[in-house]
Amino acid sequence: MRILEIAATGMMAQQTNVEVISNNIANINTTSFKRGRAEFSDLIYQSQQRQGTFSSDAGTIVPVGVQVGLGVKPAAVARITEQGALQQTGNRLDLALQGRGFFVVQMPDGTQSFTRAGTFQLNPDGAIVTPEGFELDPSITLPNDVTDIEVNRSGEVFAFTPGQQQAQLVGRFTLATFINEAGLEAMGDNMFRETLASGQPLLGLPDEDGVALIRQGYVENSNVNVVEEVTDLISAQRAYEMNAKVIETADQMSQRVSNMR
Repeated sequence: MRILEIAATGMMAQQTNVEVISNNIANINTTSFKRGRAEFSDLIYQSQQRQGTFSSDAGTIVPVGVQVGLGVKPAAVARITEQGALQQTGNRLDLALQGRGFFVVQMPDGTQSFTRAGTFQLNPDGAIVTPEGFELDPSITLPNDVTDIEVNRSGEVFAFTPGQQQAQLVGRFTLATFINEAGLEAMGDNMFRETLASGQPLLGLPDEDGVALIRQGYVENSNVNVVEEVTDLISAQRAYEMNAKVIETADQMSQRVSNMR
């Protein structure tokens, strides 16, 4: 009976759906997290009578035909890249991006990664680094005797040191944008990697040519909406239960046939 296999694909699809929703809810407080959405497509069809064929020697054509679907499969987990709300922290090294773009990070193997999580720190050499200790690309290093820093919306970094009345410009952030942000590969630790689907990074300066501006003392919150996720979770649960009910019904039909005398 095809019913069992079809319903089983439905249950597995809804299991994937619940896993995606669960990951969204788990990361509700993750800085700059972008929620995912499971997308599905129908499986190949079996044609018992093909539409458009001749049904008689008089040239009559079958208008619809008979095609039986074989179920559903996961097609993609789309990343929703809409802006998250900005939360003020007061930390001078917390930087939020407002608009399109990613901070560029130099990895230990020499490759570049990209992140929107601007919760930066200083390493022992005074370089601005991610919480994992990875430096920016290009690197920005502060003087050893720095007392305060200021980052303007254009990404320019000014350092205040004792004995100087004016701040010293020590560097400027470079941001990367992509044609298809959803095509980036998530690496964990709020990091993304370039893929063929995302296209090559387009490097630019903050607050110029459609690139995001920088807000110092803020972080970007997750864009997960709790109400939407709970609603989607209930819908996925009901769909899973209905597919399980189909399997139960198919079993009862099979049992009824086998008990016939």
